[in-house]
Amino acid sequence: MKQEITPDLTQITGAHEVTPGLRRQLVDCWIAVTNSGGAAGFPFPPVHDDDVAPVADELFGRLHPSHSRLIIARFEDTLAGWVLLDRDRFRLVAHWGTVHHLQTHPRFRGRGVGSALMHKLRKVARDELGLEQLRLAARGGEGLEDFYSRLEWREVGRWPGALRFAPDDTRDEVLMLLDPL
Repeated sequence: MKQEITPDLTQITGAHEVTPGLRRQLVDCWIAVTNSGGAAGFPFPPVHDDDVAPVADELFGRLHPSHSRLIIARFEDTLAGWVLLDRDRFRLVAHWGTVHHLQTHPRFRGRGVGSALMHKLRKVARDELGLEQLRLAARGGEGLEDFYSRLEWREVGRWPGALRFAPDDTRDEVLMLLDPL
């Protein structure tokens, strides 16, 4: 019987925790995911370090224990994937969080990394940030709705034709909700 190995999951709550080595792995992961066709925030591959690094640095600079967490998955010392959770600081909507940039490095796909990250994110959102619901927007036409629905997310709407990749490739943006946590 094959023993399944699960990734080590770590939560990052501040930019000071993102070492130069980890930063390099996070940026490299984002480049690899995007260039392999992944829907992770850069819709027009190929992307390179000078495209991704400034955006990543901005995300890492916003990390804060009360409103923005980065969760990473590793196998030994190798980054396998990551996801970002943001809480709006505006009191009216401070009970919900938004999920951004879930990604699994192509070398680790099919090993449960994305699911593990989302389970950990849900626990952090509920138990540490006191959130009541999570939201995300996913690129239509990629099968992402099925992935998220297996994790108890539900589709709550679509922005039809919101994403135009080419004149003959326009897709919906799928709005998803996880409630209750």
